[in-house]
Amino acid sequence: MPLYDLPLPALREYLPELDEPADLDEFWAGTLDRARTVEPILEIRPVETGLSLVDTWDVTFAGHDAAPIRAWYLRPAGVETELPVVVQYIGYGGGRSEPIEHLLWPSAGYGHLVMDTRGQGSRWGSGGDTPDPVGSGPAAPGSMTRGIESPETSYLTRLMTDAARAVDAARALPGADGRVVVTGGSQGGGLAIAAGSLVPDVEAVMANVPFLCQIRRAMDITDADPYQEIVRYLAVNRGREAAVENTLRYVDVVHLARRARADTLFSAALRDMTCPPSTVFAAYNHYAGLSGATPSKDIEVYPFNNHEGGAATQSMVQLAWLRERMPVAATIR
Repeated sequence: MPLYDLPLPALREYLPELDEPADLDEFWAGTLDRARTVEPILEIRPVETGLSLVDTWDVTFAGHDAAPIRAWYLRPAGVETELPVVVQYIGYGGGRSEPIEHLLWPSAGYGHLVMDTRGQGSRWGSGGDTPDPVGSGPAAPGSMTRGIESPETSYLTRLMTDAARAVDAARALPGADGRVVVTGGSQGGGLAIAAGSLVPDVEAVMANVPFLCQIRRAMDITDADPYQEIVRYLAVNRGREAAVENTLRYVDVVHLARRARADTLFSAALRDMTCPPSTVFAAYNHYAGLSGATPSKDIEVYPFNNHEGGAATQSMVQLAWLRERMPVAATIR
């Protein structure tokens, strides 16, 4: 792919003006308060995976409006010490898949909670197990436009609430020491930023080539899905642009990122046609700008990569970055 967005020096200075809704904080506080009327963990049971060095549990926790959300919880086997938990969110169209696909963080000595994505899981990977029980009006194929004409009914509101509640669940897990790190790539990266902003006392946020940043700009400069789901919806549902754009103001993670307080590690790929680099830098440059905090901020840039970003290279960067901030001394039997 050719370079198509701003040059890197301009990206590093890119700080677009924002159009936040005046009641953004009130909206999210009320949404989370309603979700937190029940305890986070609904069910947890051990599962046999055939792995001798990693223990695994099948977790169900309460998400948006207490809907049951599935997750995997993995820990290094035989470790009795309480551990911090890395919460991972999945990219668009994927589900939690199988436990053997999530061995990085427990192998490094951390607890690991992998959140399933409601209503997704059938585009790649090994599937998901969480339905989205909420209906919607007419929508384009995919998840982006379900209920999109109101922030109260938007699928993205439900998904971001699930992500925040996954942090609550991680703190309630057996063997968890209360410290939580959030991470993910693409959609998962956007959810990590959202969760790390909506639950401001997380320890760290690691967001790879994050989706859901400066959504309106992304709709205009890339013809790739999932952003184009919104374009196709508006191409048919003429006259609804104002309502849709209002909803997007509540779920754009650039707005939420301003409220973050935790140290953060981003990544961006300059040939990324799915999540344009300027939208990623918009979230990164605005990160913590409204919270009054002064967290450490780092971003890895991959000049020659598309949406795969740094792949395993970025995972190694994350390991070193997190180990520096949150060392663990788990002893695996």
